[in-house]
Amino acid sequence: MRDLFDRILANKGPLGKWASQAEGYFVFPKLEGTISNRMKFQGKEVITWSVNDYLGLANHPEVRKVDAQAAADYGSAYPMGARMMSGHTDLHEKLQNELASFVNKESAYLLNFGYQGMVSTIDALVSKDDIIVYDVDSHACIIDGVRLHMGKRFTYKHNDIESLEKNLERATKMAEQTGGGILVISEGVFGMRGEQGKLKEIVALKKKFNFRFLVDDAHGFGTLGKTGAGAGEEQGVQDDIDVYFATFAKSLASTGAFIAADKEIIDYLKYNLRSQMFAKSLQMQLVVGALKRLDMLRTMPELKNKLWENVNALQSGLKERGFDIGTTTSCVTPVFLNGSIPEAMALVRDLRENYGIFCSIVVYPVIPKGLILLRMIPTTSHTLEDVNETLIAFDAIRERLTNGTYKRLSAAVAAAMGE
Repeated sequence: MRDLFDRILANKGPLGKWASQAEGYFVFPKLEGTISNRMKFQGKEVITWSVNDYLGLANHPEVRKVDAQAAADYGSAYPMGARMMSGHTDLHEKLQNELASFVNKESAYLLNFGYQGMVSTIDALVSKDDIIVYDVDSHACIIDGVRLHMGKRFTYKHNDIESLEKNLERATKMAEQTGGGILVISEGVFGMRGEQGKLKEIVALKKKFNFRFLVDDAHGFGTLGKTGAGAGEEQGVQDDIDVYFATFAKSLASTGAFIAADKEIIDYLKYNLRSQMFAKSLQMQLVVGALKRLDMLRTMPELKNKLWENVNALQSGLKERGFDIGTTTSCVTPVFLNGSIPEAMALVRDLRENYGIFCSIVVYPVIPKGLILLRMIPTTSHTLEDVNETLIAFDAIRERLTNGTYKRLSAAVAAAMGE
């Protein structure tokens, strides 16, 4: 019998094996200073395109004031205990009611964390006789929730309605045998590439198939739709989403999440969501802070307007310069380049050290070999000056990538990696 840790010591995983070369700079970097369009990285000011503070609320003076007062009033522990036992308050209910109203649902329920909450929501919604059909590019929280499912599950090709329909046909035949139902899962906005899920087309399939629809709208909530109620509002199908999920970690610049649906469904979930039943209640300072942020989202449309001014300036500027930003239909702005992992490391170091631009880098195995994805998140806090500086920097790094500069600079790293 082998020691349990033998495997771990021998194989640190597809990303972990590069920790010695990447940690502290390319992964687990330390941004410092107040959350804003410009922060400090290793002592230098950089334009930050990697913070999901869409509406610029993280360091807004009104938000900071409310957060500080809530911490003074309640501390960081209140209420103690799980919601079902001793952690329930009027303010938790108030926030739930306001969230439900905002996303046009009968009822809502707070979740301590988005990732944890999505995993538990999927687990609670289905039994072993039910079938799950979900987009192959779904976020890890959806994939992990599906992993808990003891019944059958099918993936459909990303945003491919024909593929979804074929899998719904398979799922329908199976459900007729098991006596179960079907749950379809999509994201409102796919956070890596920025594409909206084809919610309208998926909803249209309800005329042909009997299924319920769960949408993870973490990146759409607050950024899409006339009022900011998300991708469902943007596409005119919010009423047809059976279970709507969003997190506070993006537009609301906080911690927590919520699900919204018909009252009977929420009543069932709040008694069966294991991650909430057996976990401490969301802290009061976060609840009070979320109420303030939601109020600003409702009453200050200029926040979303400024966000989209910056999004449009950045995305149109990149396209005019011939950059490939994929098929994004949201604030998420990907830039696709051709190159190896060592070249990507040299490129990103150049961006940060010589141009003061900090954005996330995504490489194989998250995306196919030979591709480099630079992922940018425009926010309300950014300025058109930030956009222009970034466009100039991107012109320069593309030239260096094309003329082989990064290949030469990364030769030693490439050799060490066997590339």
